[in-house]
Amino acid sequence: MQSSYFIKLEEKYGAHNYHPLPVVIAKASGCEMWDVEGKKYYDFLSGYSAVNQGHCHPKIIDALIEQAGELTLTSRAFYNDKLGSFEKYITELLGFDKMLPMNTGAEAVETAIKLARRWAYVKKGIEENKAKIIVCSENFHGRTSTIVSFSTDPSSYNQFGPYMPGFEVIPYNDVKALEEKLKDNNVAAFLFEPIQGEAGIIMPDQGYLTKVSSLCSSYNVLMMADEIQTGLCRTGRMMACDHEHVKPDLLLLGKALSGGTMPISAVLANDEVMLTIKPGEHGSTFGGNPLASVVAMASLKVLVEENMADNAEKMGTLFREKLGRLPSPFIREIRGKGLMNAIEINHPNPQAAWKLCETFMQKGLLAKPTHGDKIRLTPPLVINEAQINEAVDIIRQSLPILETL
Repeated sequence: MQSSYFIKLEEKYGAHNYHPLPVVIAKASGCEMWDVEGKKYYDFLSGYSAVNQGHCHPKIIDALIEQAGELTLTSRAFYNDKLGSFEKYITELLGFDKMLPMNTGAEAVETAIKLARRWAYVKKGIEENKAKIIVCSENFHGRTSTIVSFSTDPSSYNQFGPYMPGFEVIPYNDVKALEEKLKDNNVAAFLFEPIQGEAGIIMPDQGYLTKVSSLCSSYNVLMMADEIQTGLCRTGRMMACDHEHVKPDLLLLGKALSGGTMPISAVLANDEVMLTIKPGEHGSTFGGNPLASVVAMASLKVLVEENMADNAEKMGTLFREKLGRLPSPFIREIRGKGLMNAIEINHPNPQAAWKLCETFMQKGLLAKPTHGDKIRLTPPLVINEAQINEAVDIIRQSLPILETL
């Protein structure tokens, strides 16, 4: 069956809440994908950074298959023989007292919000129902009804109200605006992305994370780092916060925690925060299931044992250097850290970035625009120098399409 068959099938029977590139993927390995016709592509999206370890990494797949034949789900009504080992491994690896497992990134964000509010009432002494959480403009933390309540993107929140109260928005990368908000004693937490992914790989100033940490500590406010996209070696460190040697009070993980095999997320915090929630007050049927626990441990071990942070650092530097040499008046900026990068297009045609991505696809590279004129370029962290060179050649060969629009 051809691609057109599968595309029409989705259009007829599926909700129209995505606008995919017209390519139908049937197989993937490492940083390469193949469509149903057998054409090969370089994956430069990585499932929005869910496939940091590369597609179908054999150690992760082996762990998944072995555990799937033994036990997949007990619910948290009972103990299982895998969750405790996962909790021990991840907390010791990342330096926290406790981990609370969930499934999706949005669930991790929702969990962190609940933890922050409970801590605010139990520990900080804020009057109940008065706690505030500060967030940043152009944020992306998920699509639940609570999360879209503090989005500044109309496509995320428009006609989905009424909205959840208790959030206040400040500009990203604005320390002065943050400090002004933190003077309010009802502020419980500051939720932010160390690098804004969906907004187009928006980088804060050097030193921003350090200043945020200092301010949150001074004003007794929880620093909540959403590292669902930026974490797990994507930026050339285990966590993006590690670039400034900063440790948040709550760390939110997802996506690559499973190596792209199944939904797994986690919130990490120390006892003062985590133990404010008691039995029966938060949970998930699938969160912490034995299959997810085994897969997550395997996924983390692959990142560590194969030095994927180092490769992300080296290949990201090489990639940006080569992109910087491309002669095109339509490239406004190239930016990124590690293998979390973006090209911002400068073109009068609002469809220019989309057309460029369609040309990438025709020539064997898959990427997608975000916010109209920004193209994220985030390949799996297993990519090598030869593959980087081939990808840059595809981008070079594709750029002339912008001259015709």
